[in-house]
Amino acid sequence: MSVPITVVPVVLAGGSGTRLWPLSRALYPKQFLALRGPHTLFQQALLRILSLKDRGRALGAPLIVGNEEHRFMVLEQLREIGIADARLLLEPLGRNTAPALTLAALAALDDGGDPILVVSPADHIVTDLDRFVDALLVAVDAASKGSIVTLGVVPDRPETGFGYILSEGEGIARQVSAFVEKPDLATAQRYLAEGGYAWNSGIFVLKASTWMAALERFRPDIAATTRSAWASRGVDASFVRPDRAAFATIPSESIDYAVMEACPRNPKAGFSVKLVALDAGWSDLGAWDAVWQVCDHDAQGNASHGDAIIEDSRNTYIHATSRLVGAVGLDNVVVIETPDAVLVADRARSQDVRHVVAKLQRAARAEVDLHRRVHRPWGWYDSIDAGPRFQVKRIMVSPGASLSLQMHHHRAEHWVVVRGTAEVTCGDHKLLVTENQSTYIPLGEKHRLANPGKTPLEIIEVQSGSYLGEDDILRFEDNYGRSEGTSESLT
Repeated sequence: MSVPITVVPVVLAGGSGTRLWPLSRALYPKQFLALRGPHTLFQQALLRILSLKDRGRALGAPLIVGNEEHRFMVLEQLREIGIADARLLLEPLGRNTAPALTLAALAALDDGGDPILVVSPADHIVTDLDRFVDALLVAVDAASKGSIVTLGVVPDRPETGFGYILSEGEGIARQVSAFVEKPDLATAQRYLAEGGYAWNSGIFVLKASTWMAALERFRPDIAATTRSAWASRGVDASFVRPDRAAFATIPSESIDYAVMEACPRNPKAGFSVKLVALDAGWSDLGAWDAVWQVCDHDAQGNASHGDAIIEDSRNTYIHATSRLVGAVGLDNVVVIETPDAVLVADRARSQDVRHVVAKLQRAARAEVDLHRRVHRPWGWYDSIDAGPRFQVKRIMVSPGASLSLQMHHHRAEHWVVVRGTAEVTCGDHKLLVTENQSTYIPLGEKHRLANPGKTPLEIIEVQSGSYLGEDDILRFEDNYGRSEGTSESLT
C-alpha cells in the first residue's frame, strides 16, 4: 500500500506595501490586517490550506516565509489561530518570491521525503472556501504526478491589473501554453471574449524537488546562491535565518519570471505546467475599491467596518477603527479612519492613494511607516498625546515579557500602572509597582520594564525632556535579538 504524499502549506508573507493606506503602512502591510471577518489575510491564507486536512490529506508543519522585521507579528498571529508547529523562514532583505519559495523547498527537503508544497501569497482573499479546497485537491493530485500546477482565477471582467495565463486542452487540469504580462484594456477585453485565459493568482502547487529541478534548469544562479545562504543558516526556536551576506547575493526574481514563464517556452526541458480553474471569489485586495467589492452590502450598495452610521448614501465604504464615523449623502466614496490619519476618496480612484503616500514619503512623515499603535515583540505602545518637551504613551506588556535594559540621554519617564503588576529595574534597584502606583525613571538612568504576571500589564508613560525621539536609546540587554543602540520602534 503506497503512503500518501504529505502536503506542506507554504505562505509567502514577506510583502510590504501601502496600497490600503492609512490602514496598511510600510511596517504594517495588508497581510496582517483583518479586512473581512475576524482573521487577518495572513491567517486566512494559512487556514485555507489547512482545510485540506478536513478532506483527508496528510499535512506537514507549515512553512512561513517572511521579513525579519515582521517576525514577532507573524508569531503572534499564528498563536491567535492555535498554530504552534510552524517554522518561520526569515528573509534578512527582500529578494522577491523565487528565492522565498526556494527557502521553503530546501527546508521541506531537509525534513526528508519530497512533499507537495501548496504555495500561497499572504495578502489575498477567497470568499468560497469549499470551491477553493475543491480546486486545491485537483491541483495536489496533478502535482503528485510531477506537474507544476497553478490556480488560475476565472475572470469576470477585463482587468488590466493582473497577469494572465493561457491554457488549452480538455480536463480540469489544463496544459498551460503561456504566461502573459498585464494587458491594456483592449487586450484584456479580447482575452475575456476569446476565453482560455485566467488571472494569475500567484498560488502554486508542486513537489519540492520539482521546484528545485526547474529552478536549477532555468535560473541556476538563484538556486546556487539560495543554497549557499540556506547552508549557513542560523536557528533560534521557530525562527530560521539564512545567512545575511550570502542572501544579499541572491538575484531578486519572481516565481513567474524565474520558472513559470520559461516552462511553456521550453517544452523539451520536460516541465509540465497545468492550470486548475479557480472560481471561488478570489481578490488580491489591491485597492479600497476591491475591498468594497468583497464586502456584504446593504440595499444601497454601502458597506462598513467598525462603528459607522451611513445615511442617504450609495456604493460607499466606511472603515472606522477608533471612533464613530458618520456619512451623509455620499456616492461611490471610501472613508478610512485610523487614530492618526483619515482617507476620503472617490471609490473609482482608490488606486490613487499612492499619490498621497508619495507626498508623505517626501515629507518624511511617520504616518507612512507606522500606526499610532506600534506592535513590538513584548506587546505594544500607543502614542496618545504629545507636545513641546512631553509625550504620553499607553504601553501594554504581555505576560512574561520585558522591554530591553536601556537608558535615555535626553528624557526622563514617569510610569503609572493602570492594570497588572510591573517589575521595574531602575539603576541598582528592582521593585514591584502595582495598580494605581507610579514610579520615576530619571534622565540617564539604566532601567527596564517587565511583566512578571499572568495577565497583560498596562501602564501610562509620561516622557519629558529636550528630545523624545525613539532613537534616543542605549540598549544594554535584550531578549529579542535586537542590536545595542537601536530603537524600541524597530523590531
